[in-house]
Amino acid sequence: MATCAYCGTTILFGGATVGELRFCNQTCAGNGAAVIAATRVAPHEVEKEVRAVHQGNCPQCQGPGPVDVHVAHKVWSALAFTSWGSKPRLCCRSCGRKHQLGSAAFSLVLGWWGFPWGLIMTPVQVTRNLSGMFGGPNPESPSPALERIVRLHMVSRPGPKVGLGERND
Repeated sequence: MATCAYCGTTILFGGATVGELRFCNQTCAGNGAAVIAATRVAPHEVEKEVRAVHQGNCPQCQGPGPVDVHVAHKVWSALAFTSWGSKPRLCCRSCGRKHQLGSAAFSLVLGWWGFPWGLIMTPVQVTRNLSGMFGGPNPESPSPALERIVRLHMVSRPGPKVGLGERND
């Protein structure tokens, strides 16, 4: 299965392709320039920033790190309509588990009510949340998802981009 070059979502059907990059939708494809620019950031700058974020305080609860990307998965259904998705959050393990537990409970209550996808996707999304709660990113080292988010943030913020061919005088 393919993975979106911008948000990291698994692409089951469709998507958009820009050059050699594959995206889950047109919104992410529109951000393709940021993905390309992010690949040009100097590796030592990215590593320094990733370590600072990973060892910093949680942006949600302000508690101590490690901070990483924790993904919560939801599904809800109504008769013939089912909607599911995943939402990555930059936070500590405790905040990540709270979001995953909430999403699992939401899905258990509201996910089953659509045919056929509600019956199929509810166990999938609940299992993905439980897997994230009891597994999740290794707290000892930053995940590739954290590196991707930090890279994209580095090219999106204003000011000179060290490592992108510009001088930082």
